[in-house]
Amino acid sequence: MKADELVAVSTSLGGDFKSIEPHLVRLEKHLVLRTYLVGHQLSEVDTKIWLAIKTNRAAVSFVKKGTYTNLARWFTYIEQVHPEIQAEVKAADEQRRAKVAAASKAGASYSLALQDVEKGVVTRFLPEPSGYLHIGHAKAALLSDYFAHQAYDGKLRLRLDDTNPSKEKEEFQDAIVEDLALMGVKPDFVSYTSDYFDHLYDTCLKLINEGHAYADDTDVETMRDERMKGIASKRRGRTVEENLDIFQQMKDATEEGLKNCIRVKISVDNPNKAMRDPVIYRCNNVDPHHRTGRKWNIYPTYDLACPVVDSLEGVTHALRSTEYTDRNPQFEWFLDTLKLRKVHMWDFARMNFIRTFLSKRKLAKLVDTGRVWGWDDPRMPTIRGIRRRGMTIPALRDFILKQGPSRNVVVMDWTSFWAANKKEIDPVVPRHTAVSVKDAVKVVVMGDEAPAEPFTSDKPKHPKNPDVGMKKMAFSKELILDQADVKLFANDEEITLMQWGNAHVRAIPAADPIDQITVELNLKGDVRSTSKKVTWLSTQGQQLVKAELWEFDYLLTKDKLEEEDDLEKFLNPTTAVMEEAWCDEGVKELKKDDIIQLERRGYYRVDAGVDEGDKKGTIILFAIPTGKANK
Repeated sequence: MKADELVAVSTSLGGDFKSIEPHLVRLEKHLVLRTYLVGHQLSEVDTKIWLAIKTNRAAVSFVKKGTYTNLARWFTYIEQVHPEIQAEVKAADEQRRAKVAAASKAGASYSLALQDVEKGVVTRFLPEPSGYLHIGHAKAALLSDYFAHQAYDGKLRLRLDDTNPSKEKEEFQDAIVEDLALMGVKPDFVSYTSDYFDHLYDTCLKLINEGHAYADDTDVETMRDERMKGIASKRRGRTVEENLDIFQQMKDATEEGLKNCIRVKISVDNPNKAMRDPVIYRCNNVDPHHRTGRKWNIYPTYDLACPVVDSLEGVTHALRSTEYTDRNPQFEWFLDTLKLRKVHMWDFARMNFIRTFLSKRKLAKLVDTGRVWGWDDPRMPTIRGIRRRGMTIPALRDFILKQGPSRNVVVMDWTSFWAANKKEIDPVVPRHTAVSVKDAVKVVVMGDEAPAEPFTSDKPKHPKNPDVGMKKMAFSKELILDQADVKLFANDEEITLMQWGNAHVRAIPAADPIDQITVELNLKGDVRSTSKKVTWLSTQGQQLVKAELWEFDYLLTKDKLEEEDDLEKFLNPTTAVMEEAWCDEGVKELKKDDIIQLERRGYYRVDAGVDEGDKKGTIILFAIPTGKANK
């Protein structure tokens, strides 16, 4: 055997007894007169193959039985003479355990005891391109990525489950790929269920020919009622010939064919309703498929495509949310009946948040009816929505991975979600100042310490992090303050003008609203002695920037929307409020997606900079929840 052939063998030692035995036979013959596989000392090929055998229980058991004497001699020799190879095995194992332990310490247990991991781990993420990824998809993607690339040295497959042309678009398909990249999820392979339409068609023919499937023209309501009551369809007894003929008519989209679907013959009255003759093929001759066009008038359902393609693609561990738990026996039935390679499954609890729904059908309705600005609306629970509202990717990943793969279903408040984000942004985002346009109060500064002329001074953008940089701050005799602050002042009270110093309040009018006050600077005053510390802006010495400050609320008025609830009855009538404000000149430098803190107001993400978007000259800022308020 040549070196490249030996390397190929090392990659093939990840299966069961049956699949690895031919490779062991080849190695046995190769080692008849050799101490090492290549050359006269430990080579990279020896190391790779020894590790491949050592980390596969099936392979190491086979070798240690002594059936192949030369292979056993070589394996034992390497183990005894080269302790460094053992250290490599130990280091890899310790590294994997450390990652699992770190995740557990962070708040989640990842000790799932996944089966047969020594044979290799291939996970998959299987979204349908019928909408944009939401927070629930993020959990599925990040967990599958974690087990493939961190817990084990495995592979992650992304498969777009495009079997329903009436809902799916290329737009959604591309957005899914982009959003995964944004989250740092890098699949090793990308495929589409539509890649397997020919194979799935042949699979359906096989099921019909073997008497496991039948054509059914029962109307939807009657079929649903019969399945609920455990009543057999009148079409269940059709002959193989009849079923094949109708399946062909479905493919040809004839009048008779379009009345039918194909169901598998599993059970009529199984207590698990997922086992009651599920539909595996449906007609659709109206909508062209975004990848295959008009080639097909029939499409496989998820129930058939998922187990078949998982097995074909080499998926070893399919992680999916607990809403699919009832379908696990059905998944196994297809693999057993079709004699396909087994796939291990693990169910985890989906992420549920109060006053939020994750149904793509309902989310699409909000988009289509104009209730929101689009799939990336900051009120939407999509990845793009929460990103647009100000969630950072590191905080998103950290929060989801801390939830772990537990099966315990809980409904979470958004508080902890946004609190995790605040921890990420607070130490690094620059501080700026804003004063309401509508409620701005003119302030005249007097006294010996009042500046004769406007001036600017360098101030830190972040009081505790000098690495954030410096900004120019303007000072003058003319300021503006917020009405809400001024209304709380008493005449002659000492206040603190933040980042300047103390001042005594003079001449507050009794009017409501207050339009102007006077203050007398007292820069020697002790800022620790004042109870009111207020933000302000100089109207001289800088060019103030107009800003739109947006606040968002929940889309729903009800904590948990039930399946039977009428969405329209529970939609929050007011979910977005905008306030116009003046900001300091420094915000001119900000660009889309920058995050800042407006002193005493909160954190904001820049949706459009001064020179960006439709409103030139105005900066658009979206308020970022901090976890203190349930928004």
